Amino acid sequence: MSVKPIISDPVFLVQPAQTATPSDLLLAIDLRDTLIAHKRDAAGLAANMIGGQKQIIACYIGMLPIIMLNPRLTFKQDQYQIAEGCLSLAGERQAVRCREIVVSYQDLKWIPHAQKLSGFVAEVVQHELDHCHGILI
Repeated sequence: MSVKPIISDPVFLVQPAQTATPSDLLLAIDLRDTLIAHKRDAAGLAANMIGGQKQIIACYIGMLPIIMLNPRLTFKQDQYQIAEGCLSLAGERQAVRCREIVVSYQDLKWIPHAQKLSGFVAEVVQHELDHCHGILI
């Protein structure tokens, strides 16, 4: 298990991430391990939060941490405003999220998936996707 420190430098965090490749699998595993270590504080993490500028996110879907490589929103509906926190930033900020989304991604074996999500899990995925695009709440 390789737990990495959480990056809080906004100059680093606003840089858009690059496409993940097979050489980034160790970064993905580190991200999962770091999420597990922060289970009490975080429902999801993006790779830039641990120093990797790659399009990789990890979040809990049910009890299991899921890694998504090169995630993309392919559907979203029913926008709402919410106050969110972030492990990299102090306090809460307003964000616009969608109650229902479909996210397409690749798993650790590069198999493509599309998953429909709603509620809190959809919110977490959208937050982490913002990190991939250099958007801070």
